[in-house]
Amino acid sequence: MKPDLFEAPDYYNLDDLFSEEHKLVRDAARQWVKRDISPIIEEFAQKAEFPKQIIGGLAEIGAFGPYIPEQYGGAGLDQISYGLIMQEIERGDSGVRSTASVQSSLVMYPIYAYGSEEQRQKYLPKLASGEWMGCFGLTEPNHGSNPGGMETKFKDMGDHYLLNGAKLWISNSPFADVAVVWAKNEEGRIHGLIVERGMEGFSTPETHNKWSLRASATGELIFDNVKVPKENLLPGKSGLGAPLGCLDSARYGIAWGAIGAAMDCYDTALRYAKERIQFGKPIAAFQLQQKKLAEMITEITKAQLLAFRLGQLKNDGRATTAQISMAKRNNVEMAIKIAREARQMLGGMGITGEYSIMRHMMNLESVITYEGTHDIHLLITGADITGIPAFK
Repeated sequence: MKPDLFEAPDYYNLDDLFSEEHKLVRDAARQWVKRDISPIIEEFAQKAEFPKQIIGGLAEIGAFGPYIPEQYGGAGLDQISYGLIMQEIERGDSGVRSTASVQSSLVMYPIYAYGSEEQRQKYLPKLASGEWMGCFGLTEPNHGSNPGGMETKFKDMGDHYLLNGAKLWISNSPFADVAVVWAKNEEGRIHGLIVERGMEGFSTPETHNKWSLRASATGELIFDNVKVPKENLLPGKSGLGAPLGCLDSARYGIAWGAIGAAMDCYDTALRYAKERIQFGKPIAAFQLQQKKLAEMITEITKAQLLAFRLGQLKNDGRATTAQISMAKRNNVEMAIKIAREARQMLGGMGITGEYSIMRHMMNLESVITYEGTHDIHLLITGADITGIPAFK
């Protein structure tokens, strides 16, 4: 493995806007990625295996529920700190960031925001420490962009609920100890249920043959007459708005994370262009290569400013779903375009595992689709500015 020489671009001196705590949190995550992710990630991506040994390290850098209060095991950090952690982890690998995003925004967040005090005390400390890992069950085989059409249902059996259905494309499911599952009751109202591994009729088959997020574990959730204790229902919120609120938090993390992937591709291409000699000079001396690099750093800088302002709004409790959608869509599209340009700059070397670019490019093909597809996020913005939803 080549040494990790990554240097983060900061063309508009954003470091001046970050607090000392922000920079300490970010730098700790950056050093952890250099030490524990970069040396192993290509091997695990090639093997299509999640490196479970990193779970403890993710917990140590505060990647699990960084904004969850300390009384529940979280780090009690603000939303910009959360974004910076996601940026640094995705600089290492989108699949590793997915693992952390799911644990934080899709498992810990709903338990904290919608759960009872007993549920918070029972689950959050173990999720924050990585002792327990979680997953989020919303997407189904027949319902992706239209989660409100879900077919997973539960019945009130008096002393318990009986859960039936299936979920698909679930990050962390093959090894998760806990699943936050969204299902309809007998009246058709959507509720969240906490399902634990070991409950009879609950299985989590793994999804294989992925060309993307190969270092992340993906699977299904199958519920065959699963008896769920009544105390496992999330009491704080119901309806489609409950899971969509979780997606807001996850999409916010992705808006930052995608910047990390773009930074890594840009930094790799810049370093390579300075070292690669053709026609008697570094390829960085050629106009077309400078054009690519100049456009990359411009787009990264715009995405950084977008994410930073969104983080301020999130800290103030003023960030809207539509604002989060815009940042997720823009920043992931930016990252995938930079990955493709960077791959071309490296020529044939760009497709090898000696460099990170092709892995980032493949990963970003999933990131541009999950937590709301690129097209759906455009329509969310369109509905927001026109007042006319185009997808109903």
